[in-house]
Amino acid sequence: MEKIKNNRFVLLIILTVGVYLFLQYLTPLIAPALVAMLFVTIFGPGLQRLQKKLHIHRQVGAVLFLLFGGILVISLLWILGSFVLNNLPQWMSHLDYLQARMWELVDGLCDWMNRVMGMEENHFQRGLQNWLQSGTDIFRETDLNTMLDYSWSSVKWLGRVGTFVLIFIVSSVLLAKDYDEFMNKLLEKEECHVLLEVICGVIRYIAVYVKAQMILILVNASVCSIVLAIAGIPSGILWGLLAGVLDVFPFIGTGIVLIPLAILQLIGGHYVTAVVCVLLSFACVAIRDMLEPRLIGKKAGIRPIAVLLALYVGIQLFGLWGIIKGPLGLVIIRESYEGITKRLKNS
Repeated sequence: MEKIKNNRFVLLIILTVGVYLFLQYLTPLIAPALVAMLFVTIFGPGLQRLQKKLHIHRQVGAVLFLLFGGILVISLLWILGSFVLNNLPQWMSHLDYLQARMWELVDGLCDWMNRVMGMEENHFQRGLQNWLQSGTDIFRETDLNTMLDYSWSSVKWLGRVGTFVLIFIVSSVLLAKDYDEFMNKLLEKEECHVLLEVICGVIRYIAVYVKAQMILILVNASVCSIVLAIAGIPSGILWGLLAGVLDVFPFIGTGIVLIPLAILQLIGGHYVTAVVCVLLSFACVAIRDMLEPRLIGKKAGIRPIAVLLALYVGIQLFGLWGIIKGPLGLVIIRESYEGITKRLKNS
């Protein structure tokens, strides 16, 4: 054990393995309680001020905070969802027209390819048309059983989300009452000081991460709304807001809105606005890639290159959740390593 303590490289390897096992196997089981702990810690000063100034009990204050946040999120989702649902019948009514325009574009592309390659028989055109037709047939021939399977999967997913939210709310209310007592017990034990340092470091990182994401959403939503509105796209401001909100998901991003919108503009014959949508999508990616490491890395005390590497490693190890778990694991390893080495040095 003395050799392990004195060998910092071995200590770093042990911490890395331990953090990986924690993020891979333990966090999915206790995720609602962990999120509740973070919520109460971050908003603890606000709950304390409510209790002192307005004599509102911390549990009641936690409920008020959760209600306000829930109303804000639901209102935003309601506005964007209503926009999508209200426009969905109009989009569906233009499917035949869009399909006809798509075939015209395909024919024009294939004729151009035929002239460039000097083919006597347009193999490219037949192959592309067969591929597109097979995709269209699959979409049209989706049977009731497949739709029911998707519906059941959606119901199960909603059930898991509802269970998570319920446990998170109950845990937050309960922790709001006993938080001070719990933290004081940890402070009384010297061996728990490293744990407290890690918790504070993680909370500081999460606060910086959430703030950075809010800034990125605001910036990209503003840019998209202004550009789409100036380009003359109908409901451009709402399209921009939807793109900005979805930009919080790196694998989805603004492209999930702007690229289909560009395709619709292209099929409708609006070539300039189609190009604007594509360029805007690339611009939003560049804005995120430029600002995210700076907003997170500098304020969290981590170099931007380390954040990017942590994102890559996290995605490789944990999939989509690695976007969160990668940088979070880096913070836990760093805080744990610094806390342990500091205590070893002092002892």
